[in-house]
Amino acid sequence: MKIIRLKKPENDYSSNVYYILGDWNTLEDVNTLIDVGVNDFIIKEMEEINHGVGKHKVEQIILTHDHFDHSAGLKYLIKKYNPNVIYAFSDRIPNSTKISDGMRVRIGEADAFIYYSPGHSNDSISVFIPKVKALFSGDTLIAINNPNGSYTRAYYETIKKYISLSPAIIYPGHGEPIVQNVEQILKYTRQNIEKSKIID
Repeated sequence: MKIIRLKKPENDYSSNVYYILGDWNTLEDVNTLIDVGVNDFIIKEMEEINHGVGKHKVEQIILTHDHFDHSAGLKYLIKKYNPNVIYAFSDRIPNSTKISDGMRVRIGEADAFIYYSPGHSNDSISVFIPKVKALFSGDTLIAINNPNGSYTRAYYETIKKYISLSPAIIYPGHGEPIVQNVEQILKYTRQNIEKSKIID
């Protein structure tokens, strides 16, 4: 599996965009974008990446949530590639698939699972690929280093879900991938939430 973090635009605030392909670009692989960023900046770079003979450059897009820095570029991608879109509120987007919690999809050459992960927003979802133990967390806050804050129960349940998945690497919506001490970071976050105020 190839997980490519596409370059960000120089002058616009944008999320990370991940382009995922199978190792061998077979016809069964599903070329996938996780988030699309703020405009059409990713298209030029993607056009230079080998994506497999006889395959669509982008077969599906998964939006972790609908904030502009993650999704505003969608209209350009739909116009150019006509992909299937997977998003929590599918009725807002043409050619989209409504998700269910724990839904299985194919990404690259591997099975992946989509989970509701409210906390950052009520439409937030996360993607987990067991084959490589990779979690794409969108804008869910991963590291809470101090107790005595205030957090929703939905966010608390999201962190517990992440712990149960045992990811080895987390690809966030912003910043660098988390590749060290992932389990410890998540458990420390859970502990600090438990010492804080949890709002139902």
